[in-house]
Amino acid sequence: MAKVSVVGTGFVGATSAYALALDAVCSDLMLVDIDHDRARAEAADISHAVAVGSSVRVHSGDYSDIKDSTVVVVAAGVNQKPGESRLDLLGRNVAIFKSVVPQIVEIVPKAVIVIATNPVDIMTEITRSLHPRPELVLGTGTVLDTARFRDLLGREIGISPRYIHANVVGEHGDSSVLSWAAARAGGLPIPQLLASMGKTLSHETIDRIEKKVRGAAATIIAGKQATYYGIGAAVMKIVAMILRDSRAVMTLTCPTHYDVCFSLPAVVGRKGIMQVIEPELSDSEQEKLQHSAKILIETRAAIMSDGKLHN
Repeated sequence: MAKVSVVGTGFVGATSAYALALDAVCSDLMLVDIDHDRARAEAADISHAVAVGSSVRVHSGDYSDIKDSTVVVVAAGVNQKPGESRLDLLGRNVAIFKSVVPQIVEIVPKAVIVIATNPVDIMTEITRSLHPRPELVLGTGTVLDTARFRDLLGREIGISPRYIHANVVGEHGDSSVLSWAAARAGGLPIPQLLASMGKTLSHETIDRIEKKVRGAAATIIAGKQATYYGIGAAVMKIVAMILRDSRAVMTLTCPTHYDVCFSLPAVVGRKGIMQVIEPELSDSEQEKLQHSAKILIETRAAIMSDGKLHN
């Protein structure tokens, strides 16, 4: 099996590593963090969990130790300080990535890099600008948002979210677009399926689901200061699909014809994103997606131009 490295062992990085280890996605798992003691402690704790029912070898080390990794998950970054603007936060994370990404590229130039640091769309684009092979870089995008959408739809309809095909596209953030036009369950459009069950999908229900999907992170953060289980599971799934060359379709952050990196359904395999799929959208959803792209383009302009970071 393959080796996977996780750079950044805060809540998201450590939980992603834990999920990867428990699911035995890889044979070797390397944790790297500027706080060596934290990485060492997380590796030890995860190793003890693995010993209960798996056989993944978990270690901590420096960048040199990520050698031979097939996939590198980047969860490095800082949290937003009270009173700090989004652009200020972005600026601090850009500085971190300017240090982190070149070190990864130097050691494993052919590894697929999965970005989990927020704001994930912009951070993915930044990483692509720092990588000589940008096609190897992708972001976790709206994989978690899509899971939340399917979960809420499943609860509303009364069937497992596993059998629901409905995506969230665009920014991983407030301007995300829930694609109702293409949503299916049991092979049928959602309204048609509900009609067969004597139910309808009201505007109130749609609004409630959209608010819950977009507000999920804020609700969780209000209760426990951070979100990490959901994104940890999403990272595990993405990495598994890459390592297995599964050609799965996932809503990942990728370059698009909207002139920005954000989430669209994409085919992912051993070499990263292999194809981007244009989703079925209503006119209203198409307008919302263009608005989402505009927001990200405006944010990007503060730190990048012509595909390069400002000095």
